[in-house]
Amino acid sequence: MTDVSRPAVAGERKPSIDNPLFEYLLRLGDDRLVLGHRVSEWCGHGPILEEDIALSNMALDLIGHASALLSLAGNIEGKGRNEDALAYFRDGVEFRNALIVELPKGDFAFTIVRQFLFDAHSVLLMDALSRASDERVAAIAAKCLKEDKYHLRHSSEWVVRLGDGTGESHARAQRALDELWRYVDELFTPDTVDERVAAMGVDVDHGALRSRWNTMVADVIARATLALPADTPPRRGGRTGRHTEHLGHMLSEMQIVARSHPGATW
Repeated sequence: MTDVSRPAVAGERKPSIDNPLFEYLLRLGDDRLVLGHRVSEWCGHGPILEEDIALSNMALDLIGHASALLSLAGNIEGKGRNEDALAYFRDGVEFRNALIVELPKGDFAFTIVRQFLFDAHSVLLMDALSRASDERVAAIAAKCLKEDKYHLRHSSEWVVRLGDGTGESHARAQRALDELWRYVDELFTPDTVDERVAAMGVDVDHGALRSRWNTMVADVIARATLALPADTPPRRGGRTGRHTEHLGHMLSEMQIVARSHPGATW
């Protein structure tokens, strides 16, 4: 796993201060692209048919959100890269997703708990961004928010169902929560990019966001009869291209067709 104290790796690209909105949109888009791919790995493998379909639809929603965000990022960059180029022709060190979304899908409890933690954050974030003075960002956020609310309702109900279910489902849900907790902090840690886009009208109060997220998560965890984990040293690095080994394996699978047939159309 990534060590937060590790020095920069060869090829690591620092956040682009010259084009902070492009960098910020990459973060939003990459989070949803990578998580969408992870959720799609359940297609045909869900525990029940209804959930198999639900997870597949959620994966499509996330990839659709990523497409819109990366398309806008490409326009803002102004170098002729569209959403497909940004998704399929960047190497791992150029991705800006948080580490939590690139971790392997694990068992069903791990997927559901991660989805819940991310959904709670995404609903609050997209709600804030839907009021951004940049109308392009606000419009995409408003559309994402509608589907994120469904995702959050779905994942929170499953967290309660697993946590307050059998002894086995409770143990798996608690183990997933314990494993994922160290990765949450990265979603809420602002840096220079956040400061620069705030000055451009894309302003998010990360402290208030974290406080509301804590309350939302604590309520669901309590209803699930689970225990909030103790704070542990956070794992970060994804925002500056320092990823776990899992992202590289995932990208090799996700990008192989596009890279094997560059320029192909269907």
